[in-house]
Amino acid sequence: MARFIFITGGVVSSLGKGLASAALGALLQARGFTVRLRKLDPYLNVDPGTMSPFEHGEVYVTDDGAETDLDLGHYERFTGVAARRTDSVSSGRIYSNVLEKERRGDYLGKTIQVIPHVTDEIKDFIRTGEDEVDFMLCEIGGTVGDIEGLPFFEAIRQFAQEKSRGQCIFMHLTLLPWIAASGELKTKPTQHSVKELRSIGIAPDLLVCRSERPIPQKEREKLALFCNVRPDSVIAAYDLGSIYEAPLAYHREGLDQAVLDAFRISPAPRPELAKWEDVGDRLRHPEGTVNIAIVGKYTQLGDAYKSIAEALTHGGLANRVKVKVQWVEAEIFEREDPAPHLEGFHAILVPGGFGERGTEGKIRAAEFARTHGVPYFGICLGMQMAVIEAARNLAELPDAGSEEFDHEAGARRFTPVVYHLKEWVQGEARIERRPEDDKGGTMRLGAYEAVLAEGSRVAGIYGARRISERHRHRYEVDIKYREKLEAAGMVFSGMSPDGRLPEIVEWPDHPWFVGVQFHPELKSRPFEPHPLFADFIRAAKEMSRLV
Repeated sequence: MARFIFITGGVVSSLGKGLASAALGALLQARGFTVRLRKLDPYLNVDPGTMSPFEHGEVYVTDDGAETDLDLGHYERFTGVAARRTDSVSSGRIYSNVLEKERRGDYLGKTIQVIPHVTDEIKDFIRTGEDEVDFMLCEIGGTVGDIEGLPFFEAIRQFAQEKSRGQCIFMHLTLLPWIAASGELKTKPTQHSVKELRSIGIAPDLLVCRSERPIPQKEREKLALFCNVRPDSVIAAYDLGSIYEAPLAYHREGLDQAVLDAFRISPAPRPELAKWEDVGDRLRHPEGTVNIAIVGKYTQLGDAYKSIAEALTHGGLANRVKVKVQWVEAEIFEREDPAPHLEGFHAILVPGGFGERGTEGKIRAAEFARTHGVPYFGICLGMQMAVIEAARNLAELPDAGSEEFDHEAGARRFTPVVYHLKEWVQGEARIERRPEDDKGGTMRLGAYEAVLAEGSRVAGIYGARRISERHRHRYEVDIKYREKLEAAGMVFSGMSPDGRLPEIVEWPDHPWFVGVQFHPELKSRPFEPHPLFADFIRAAKEMSRLV
């Protein structure tokens, strides 16, 4: 049976619970244990799939097609354990399940209440797959005191009470603010946060304290005394140059040892941290810098493209270069010539997105990259925009566009080179969709295979002819325009196994120009960079020597 670690947050949000959870998972793995990480979010959306990136940041997609919180990306990147649909749940999903059971009559006429019905549903979610791993790390979204989080806090309290003594511990992440006027670190907000947590029946076993300054021993002892934890269970979490320094930083602070002590695991296996030391060495000692422009729609919020930014970093690690990213708002190119904005970059990446805003700018960015020989990586919408650019400028389809934009405008304006995907094959089943269907969870989601053309650039990059990648889209390049586009020089180098859906396009006579319908950034890891990102940065590195 798994041991459970519940990670809660206090004082303020966005302190890095997801990163702390992921780093702890990596440290437990380094000691030889198996882990799985989960996220319990209190918002009422069934999943983040219908939220704007400005609301919630990136939507992370699992192999089995779940749209989840971006923290699951951290979990996968740090542990290499592929997340599943059962690793992310929201209040919306919990209440939806409870109400579906009530409608079916599963509760035998009982009055449905938060306790026990909602809390029981949460506990059922937590214990799913508990016999598969040594440690289950469950992060509770939000901060203690949030009204919407109360059912989750009550559920984990009950869960720990029902388990054998020593099978569950609680880790609380808080902030120690620095007051410059008095020159002091203040422990009072953490004391109040722990008091709030204890008032609902949860006593933390460990405190992880975010701080800009070193935490003096006196303050650590004060926190231990007033929060009723052991002094060696007060762990400092300082700001880092890179998130990939977190496992080693937490290890130096004794987090993994404190967790094992709390579970009374002794003697503890020694950690094997060589791969994280290698990652740290590559981060600290790059052999050059490449400048990458990300031409996107949500550039005001870095979390909207979190996995892409991290995958670029991984590509830099593979090539021992520092990747310097600049976010460029795509709409600028609808008013101005892209050349002055893009000439200084060694490569251009156009990521995914939804809706027409900014797409003409993305098309102009793709044209600039193609005509100026600058490495270009188009992901999802970025691939579609590259195809539309080629159709307009090289394949005699001047009004080429996407059916998505016509649906949004309510009028037919474009030749639909990109169309609404109405059916596709998933395993042995055929999936059908209509434009008027509900938006949530109706896209082509999760891992699908693609077959790569022999001798193509991408087949060489992957070193394989058959690949599996994660998708999140409901619009697709129309195969009926393939002949015209290939006559213009564009190669459809990756297709779905049935040959109906284009997965990858490339320009073979270009230094590096690849568009993919899937999201390769979701499968990249610091110690195992995705081959497309590693080769993209290699091409950018070569370009940097020419500029």
